[in-house]
Amino acid sequence: MLRVSRIAALAGLAAATAAASGVSAAPRAESALECGIAADMAIVAHSLAKEQIQRAKADTIMARIYDVSESDRGKELMKDILDAAYVSRVAAGQKFAEDLYATCMKSGGDMDPVLGKKL
Repeated sequence: MLRVSRIAALAGLAAATAAASGVSAAPRAESALECGIAADMAIVAHSLAKEQIQRAKADTIMARIYDVSESDRGKELMKDILDAAYVSRVAAGQKFAEDLYATCMKSGGDMDPVLGKKL
């Protein structure tokens, strides 16, 4: 019992530390289908960025295409993908999507290695 409460306390401490430092992770995909949708979002987001569509308009276009209005996880994932697509450190279109999909599938849904952690 003591061991379980220690683990819970450590987990709580880690969460509090992350919250206090402002570091957060992208939402994790919960299935291979979600990894595929994230990869598709990556292609569209990169295309919008490449065409130099203003970010606010890109947000609106992506929200209309993917209809994430009723999913906080979906909205957060879409925002993280758009954030990554609109900075120059992201690989080009198809490569970005392939990297995101492969990382998502290999890591049990964790896309932070491609999308990065937000500070």
